[in-house]
Amino acid sequence: MSTEREADTLIAEAAAAPVDGWGFDWLAGRATEERPPWGYARLVAEAMAQVDAALDVDTGGGEVLAEVPRPPKLLVATEGWPPNVEVARRTLRRVGATVVAVDPDAPLPFRDASFDLVVSRHPVRTDWAETARVLRPGGRFLSQQIGAGTMRELSEAILGPLPPPSQRHADQAVADAEAAGLRVVDLRRATLRAVFSDVGAVVWFLRKVIWTVPGFTVDRYRPQLHALHHRISTHGPFEARSTRFLIDAVRP
Repeated sequence: MSTEREADTLIAEAAAAPVDGWGFDWLAGRATEERPPWGYARLVAEAMAQVDAALDVDTGGGEVLAEVPRPPKLLVATEGWPPNVEVARRTLRRVGATVVAVDPDAPLPFRDASFDLVVSRHPVRTDWAETARVLRPGGRFLSQQIGAGTMRELSEAILGPLPPPSQRHADQAVADAEAAGLRVVDLRRATLRAVFSDVGAVVWFLRKVIWTVPGFTVDRYRPQLHALHHRISTHGPFEARSTRFLIDAVRP
């Protein structure tokens, strides 16, 4: 099989694969990414066991929340991407969570001081004022977020050279949290290695993690994908770096 035909076969397979939910099982054996050292799922489980009412913002398909062994009496999740809403509802039945479809740019549809705990893994954006509003006094916000420059190598492989990142800085998150009236009690950072073994893994990832290459489509970027396939075939797996930070804050 020619290099171009091989690339097109891998690309077509990845373009047809489902990307619902927020699991990455499709990449098994094709791509890997290191995990942050703090163990977000474990921290969430520990926090959930200590409260009566909790909210998970941008739950995705509910994959992390579904693993909580001792859910609180009131457990609510929000999701703003319509295909994920039904996935999350099915996934979260096991923990008795209510999933609320939301407009990502709208205020949270909950009363003031509704929750002891708000969590969020990789939120699209954090509305700090709304987070503070729905927390009860003494309540806690625990979130693992995507840091500045994450997957920059992959973005540039498709888009070409990019200007320095200007968003998602951990220090800015701290400033925004404090401006909303929260007190940050912990901040941790990590830089992690990601490896893509074939161009199909890249295509599937870019379809799912849409902010890596905004507006990505296979047809629009087929020449760049062919070039990336040639690079992987010649030099081995493509490597990139992702950045994460954990922010833990309380409402005084």
